[in-house]
Amino acid sequence: MPKIFVLAPDSFKESMTAEQACQAMQRGIAKVFNDAQFIHVPMADGGEGTVDALLSARQGQKVTVEVAGPFASQKVQTYLGLIDNGKTAVIEMAMANGIHLIEKSQRNPLLTTTLGTGEMIKHALDLGVGKIIIGLGGSITNDAGAGMAQALGATFYDMNSCEVALGGGQINQIQSIDLSRLDTRLKQTEIIIASDVNNPLCGENGASHVFGPQKGATSEMVETLDKNLKYFANLVAQEIGTDFQNIAGAGAAGGLGFGLMAFTGAKIRSGVEIVIEETKLAEHIAQADYVFTGEGGIDFQTKFGKTPFGVAQVAKRLNKPVIAFAGYVGEGVEELYDEGFSAIFSIVDGTCDLRAALKNGQKNLERTCENIARILK
Repeated sequence: MPKIFVLAPDSFKESMTAEQACQAMQRGIAKVFNDAQFIHVPMADGGEGTVDALLSARQGQKVTVEVAGPFASQKVQTYLGLIDNGKTAVIEMAMANGIHLIEKSQRNPLLTTTLGTGEMIKHALDLGVGKIIIGLGGSITNDAGAGMAQALGATFYDMNSCEVALGGGQINQIQSIDLSRLDTRLKQTEIIIASDVNNPLCGENGASHVFGPQKGATSEMVETLDKNLKYFANLVAQEIGTDFQNIAGAGAAGGLGFGLMAFTGAKIRSGVEIVIEETKLAEHIAQADYVFTGEGGIDFQTKFGKTPFGVAQVAKRLNKPVIAFAGYVGEGVEELYDEGFSAIFSIVDGTCDLRAALKNGQKNLERTCENIARILK
């Protein structure tokens, strides 16, 4: 009987997409098991590649849109996905307001906005969907979703009854909130946040302190942003009667998790669990002899909602062996062997620099999978 391999990796950041990783895995294994059957299930955890993973698994379609970028004056050509015969839209906030869209020297979370993400949601509503899945990884924003809410009809006024400017540095100027023109279609639409972040909105473990520095925030800016988020969250709680700031995941994407829950009624879930569900991964693994997964780095943090861990948990329930591959294998991986992982391998070829490792990622993954396949044979 031909062996069946389920290939379910995440992307290897800056090296290969999840689908490219599937292809590299297959090339390596096929050199040894020339009659093997392969099931590709490219994965994601709510961050980069979530839209493409779901489009690939569900034979969906891309819809090209132009929206505001990280700065309101910037325009970005991007796309959202449609699955379930057009009934469900899949959005990655980073495609509009991601950290990769701004040069390092230009990053300033006092000024960046989630306006473009709100415009993507509006495009999805215009397409008549009943459900929207929004991935929150890779953001450059810290405005608690205020820009997103503005794109959907919310208005924020200062003490002079003038509209407050966009950006995380301005939300402390808001004195009153008008939600009377908030898009009414939101009430008829199921909105699900896909995120692997459990941080609250404010405080030492909140959006500003944990993620602000990588978005260009100085220590002074971090304090300002955190105070602004706290001020805004309290104001929103007074307006809507519910306080979302301490819910796990409220701090995702600079507080966009909070804004989506407060203004759109969104529910937050583990990103990898959503992708597992939508790709029907369990059904595929049930047929498998072997499961291959992986991503750029695997260490003790992998068990906190990362893709390979989610894949391993499904395989463990179905009693299937899981082999994981990574460019970087760090501390604490031994903890993963009790969580469903059969083996974990680095694909890096000897001592090479990061640039070479990223450039040769597909070739290295192919070679490593071939070697493992020889052992399995």
